[in-house]
Amino acid sequence: MHWLTRHWYRPSVVGLLLAPLGWIYCLLMALRRLMYRMRLLPRVHAPAPVIVVGNITVGGTGKTPLVIWLADFLRREGFRPGIVTRGYGGRARAWPRVVRPESDPEQVGDEPVLLARAAGCPVIADPKRARAARRLAREFNCDVVVSDDGLQHYRLARDIEIAVIDGARRFGNGRCLPAGPLREPVGRLRAVHARMTQGAPAAGEWAMALVERGFHRLDAPEITAAADAFRGRPVHAVAGIGHPARFFQHLRRLGIEAIEHPFPDHHRFRASDIRFADDLEVIMTEKDAVKCERLPEARGWYLAVAARPDPRLGELILRILKERSRG
Repeated sequence: MHWLTRHWYRPSVVGLLLAPLGWIYCLLMALRRLMYRMRLLPRVHAPAPVIVVGNITVGGTGKTPLVIWLADFLRREGFRPGIVTRGYGGRARAWPRVVRPESDPEQVGDEPVLLARAAGCPVIADPKRARAARRLAREFNCDVVVSDDGLQHYRLARDIEIAVIDGARRFGNGRCLPAGPLREPVGRLRAVHARMTQGAPAAGEWAMALVERGFHRLDAPEITAAADAFRGRPVHAVAGIGHPARFFQHLRRLGIEAIEHPFPDHHRFRASDIRFADDLEVIMTEKDAVKCERLPEARGWYLAVAARPDPRLGELILRILKERSRG
């Protein structure tokens, strides 16, 4: 898959050859969405308002930090939020699964465990998000459901849609899978309530920054360090996320010389993946740390980040939720 993604973000003969398949994929996705809008396919309405945070491209765009920010924002505004997530990569045989900070990422997925630790609200992983949303409202008395990803999961009816965009890579060659990175045509963004861009926003988009919350020791997260502790010498930078280059660039912006070790998104790490012959420090993402902390003799640090979206996003969410409560 990695060889194919390289052709998505540059002029390529491969992209041209696959273009007809991309047209078919886009058409099928548009027809599927139309069938839900015309109620030819049934939607499930959760007992509480649903906010979907997703994207239209394959790969990481910063959805998870925004979901964590959103849960914290709603809680500070007096709501009782809960999060539903697919549990991608989890090997559990039975779903749904209530995810707790100590849950095994091998069973429920790495992102759900990170959400359970950082969001401070109930988290349920289930490939059938509508079922998870009903359970959140029924068992945890949640009055707002936040769906981590799921923009294309149309079976779950939603009140607010937020699309997150990679400001650097944007939409690649503008083609749908497998010819390009798009899950849906770019025109789909006209229907969402807010477009949040990590990087420089284009017209009609709002900016979202990722800010550092500090470096934490992998085997003792209560021990923290600032970026100054790693400047002036190279470090091994490990990233198994949707776009590892963004993490490496982030470290360099902090003045840290990164020796890059990219891995596929949701990579199942082994001890040898983060063990090197020298004595240089190892730095990874917070999502990767969820899995690596369980490895034998795990050592290193992870960088915790937080989303800082345009303040207008919070104002928009509160306004829509207020309108829904009146209606």
